[in-house]
Amino acid sequence: MYYLVPTEAKSLRERYEEVDGVRLRYFVGGEGPPLVLVHGLGGAASNWVELAPLLATRFRLLVPELAGHGRSAPLRSARSLDAFAEQVAALMAREGMSSAAVVGHSLGGTIALRLAVLRPELVSALVLAAPAGITSSTSTAANVITMLVISRPGRAVSPFRSVIAARKPLRYPAFWWWQVSDPAAFSPRAVEGFLEGPGLHEDIATAGRALIGHDPRPYLEDVQCPVLVLWGARDRLVPLADGFDFARRLRAPLLVIADCAHLLIGERPEACAAAIQECLDGVLDLDELPGVAEVLRQVR
Repeated sequence: MYYLVPTEAKSLRERYEEVDGVRLRYFVGGEGPPLVLVHGLGGAASNWVELAPLLATRFRLLVPELAGHGRSAPLRSARSLDAFAEQVAALMAREGMSSAAVVGHSLGGTIALRLAVLRPELVSALVLAAPAGITSSTSTAANVITMLVISRPGRAVSPFRSVIAARKPLRYPAFWWWQVSDPAAFSPRAVEGFLEGPGLHEDIATAGRALIGHDPRPYLEDVQCPVLVLWGARDRLVPLADGFDFARRLRAPLLVIADCAHLLIGERPEACAAAIQECLDGVLDLDELPGVAEVLRQVR
């Protein structure tokens, strides 16, 4: 499995935990202060395949698969995203993380926000990579989300991920223009990492329904911890205007990363890692972090 990438720290280890009757899969590994990585709608732990090795050299990672995603069992029902946030909290407790920084991508960013509001003592800092919730709360977006979670186009593509990873022209129909900025430049490892999950999912519709109509703006002022907002300059799925809105309401800096779209954590992992490390270095008062070039030498 591509996301079990060896690093200078120990490889990520697969674990399972039952939370309120739901069996969840997650991964842990790395050395240092705790850091939680939460994937987006239709994603999986493998989405962090490029970014996790860069972070595992400096942080102890917890990488959950949300209920219904990857090999995690589905929730029986979820009226809101709070159930997903509480499951992340339970996994943190299982791993002895009394407080941690949380990085969330897309839906994972919105879940991270809910965790910070519901359980502020657990979240020392937030890094939100193109979080969903503003544009996605509109009726038009609701129709698109409903169509995607019902049709699940990634499920048909997932069995051919190795072929797509090996042949650049095939990456265009697999990712189109709205997921990545330049499909041909998407690394083979990232291709496999983002296409593996759709072949494993049991139920992404529950998370999709919980996201529809969920507008985080009313509670953003309740977030107490430091926040960094990251956005791909060419994100056509969740518009950059949402990033400015999040940053303004959270009183947080917004870093726009060039040459990437919505899947910025896979397209520009080095830039994301540098931003995360710099943010947490100031927030958590860490020792001087290794430069990105040094980290790349360690993991590649």
